[in-house]
Amino acid sequence: MSNVKKTYILKLYVAGNTTNSVRALKTLKDILEQEFQGVYALKVIDVLKSPQLAEEDKILATPTLSKILPPPVRKIIGDLSDRERVLIGLDLLYDELSEEDAQE
Repeated sequence: MSNVKKTYILKLYVAGNTTNSVRALKTLKDILEQEFQGVYALKVIDVLKSPQLAEEDKILATPTLSKILPPPVRKIIGDLSDRERVLIGLDLLYDELSEEDAQE
């Protein structure tokens, strides 16, 4: 089994500097630093400043986290306070569980 880590490409859509937007960004950065250790690229998009980007990606609510790579594309809506839900949504928790099963 290869130890090569996947690179994650993520977009976080926020609407200004609201409480939920700030909380989502802080929570996401904490998760990324602890779990992804530098193998990610994060782009924060303020839909108030760039509504066309939100429209192109069919973003209907904020904050929304969109995982672009690795496939499949996944979207998580909300302030990202449920850490386990975020990890499952990013396929990270599933991968870790699979690796633990393979090592037994």
